Parts: sequence; C-alpha cells; structure tokens
Amino acid sequence: MNNIELLAILDRVSRTRVLVVGDVMLDRYWWGSASRLSPEAPVPVVALKEISNIPGGAANVAANIAGLGASAILAGLIGSDDAGASLRTSLQKHNISGEFLIVSDTRPTTTKTRVLVHNQQIARIDDETDESITSAEEAALSASIGGMMSKLDAVVLSDYAKGCLTYSLVKTVIDLARAHGKFVIVDPKSRDLSKYSGASLITPNLAEAMNSAGIDNGGEERVNEAAAKILSETSVESLLITLGEHGMQLFQPGEEPVQFSSLARQVFDVTGAGDTVVAILAAALGAKADIHSAISLANIAAGIAVEKVGTTIVGIDEIRLAINDGSHSKNLLWES
Repeated sequence: MNNIELLAILDRVSRTRVLVVGDVMLDRYWWGSASRLSPEAPVPVVALKEISNIPGGAANVAANIAGLGASAILAGLIGSDDAGASLRTSLQKHNISGEFLIVSDTRPTTTKTRVLVHNQQIARIDDETDESITSAEEAALSASIGGMMSKLDAVVLSDYAKGCLTYSLVKTVIDLARAHGKFVIVDPKSRDLSKYSGASLITPNLAEAMNSAGIDNGGEERVNEAAAKILSETSVESLLITLGEHGMQLFQPGEEPVQFSSLARQVFDVTGAGDTVVAILAAALGAKADIHSAISLANIAAGIAVEKVGTTIVGIDEIRLAINDGSHSKNLLWES
C-alpha cells in the first residue's frame, strides 16, 4: 500500500452507491455564550447565539458518504414532527434523498440537542424512543430496500439501538445483500453480535466488543480474547475493533490480528467519529479496495474527524490533503 494507491481508491469512490439502513437522528446544536450563573440554580445562563441542525446517527453515515462524492441512499424512520422536517432539510443540503425515510405516527424523530458554550459541550438533551418499529414499518422498509439492492455497491447497517434494526430486518437486509454479492458493513450496538451474522465486516468499539464477549474486567490487553470469542460465535468475515486513541485492530478467521495506529494529532471531540469510519469503509470497499487499504483510509478520516467540534463530515478533499501532505498518514503501514 502507498499514497498513490489510496488516492486511486478515492478517485473511484465517487462512482459508488451505498445504502445506509438504521437509526436516523437529528443532531441539533445550540451555540451560545455564558458569563454568569443563574440565580435559580448553580448553572450557567446561556445566551443563545445560533442553532444548527446536522444529520446524526445513520444519517451522519450517509452524509459522510455523500461528502466523498459517492451516492448515499438513506433508509430508516423519522417522526411526523418538526425535527423530522428539519432533518429532511439538512439531508437535502448534503444531497441525500429522503425518499426511503418512513414517517412514523408512533415515534418521534430521534433528536440529540447539545448545548455548547465557547465550543465546550455543557449539556445534552435526548428526545427519543428505543421501542422496536412496528411490523408494518419494517415491511415498508424491507420492500423499499429489496427493490434497490441490485443497483448498490455496498450496504451499511448503522445500529444505535433505537429500534429500527430489529433482528428480522437485519437478517432480511444481510440476506438480500449477500444474495446480490454486496459488502455489508455493520456499526453495532447490540450486545448479541450474532444478530449480524453473515455481514462482511462489523466494527464494534472496545467496550462493545468486551461486552459482547462477556468480559467484565480488563481492557485493551484482552482485545484478542474478546475477538476470538466473537469470531467463534458470529458468522462474519472480518471484525474491526476500534480502540480510540490506540487506533484499530482487524481480526479475521485464521489470520493474525492487524494493528492500525491512531493518526489523530489532537482530539477535540469524538462525536460521530465512528460514523465517519463506517462511511469511509463502505465507500472504499464498494469501490473495490482491499480491506487493509479501506481501513487505512478510514483511519485517516477518523484522525481528521476528532480534531473538529461536534458531529462532522470529513470531505474527500480533506482526506486527499492529509494523504498528500502526510499530516495524518505518517503511520499508515499496518503491523501484524
């Protein structure tokens, strides 16, 4: 692998079509300043300056894919509410169609409102439900997904445990994708990772992997143990465990683990970094990159994402710049 090969993959990415299915969210930011405490309670009084609405959850994955110049198709549920309308508007700004978003009369649009003072988050308010979607909503999603599968290059399942990705819907999507020879990348939240059996690649973080493996004590020193247990109980081709500031580690049945060192220079905010990783992986694998090169690109993008404040989109030009100037790619070579 070298920079020329990575840049060639990026050139192919714009021709890919990626479906993202999962828990769609609106990330709302209230930006303000504070210079005094409230007389009612020991909390700052925030003078609101600006409100921004950004695609979150599965929608952030789609936005990151679109930011690479690829075609992102988003499928999930929103509520019949103002937050849902705001999310649609935000998606249009990112050239993402809301055609396959099912409007639910029984659940709100999942909304996470963050209050920031001088770029420092001081509170988060969540408006959401984690109840499973109804059988009618699941049937509507399945029907729309089945009709487009042959036209796709890759599929992402973005599971935030908010009820969209039921066991039966996950199985339906994976079975459809594999029948058409498509990559399936999963960002999981379920403790039972066998839910995603048949996927090409699953990407839990260390805490999720340890939890899934039933390991209550220890940390990164037990990652190999956790991975071995997951691979023995889950029928997946590859397992990528993200390790925060320590990078990522790839595990595949019958192969030695492969370590990818973190490329972040300075960490400001990890919000949405996992979405960025999954988006780059999907677009690169959809563009026929080998898995090691796809992870290397995702690693570069993650290093860029955590240097920004809030839910962010890492564009293809930022990745090209990082590759060309070496600012995030000094440790691109992986180690077995």
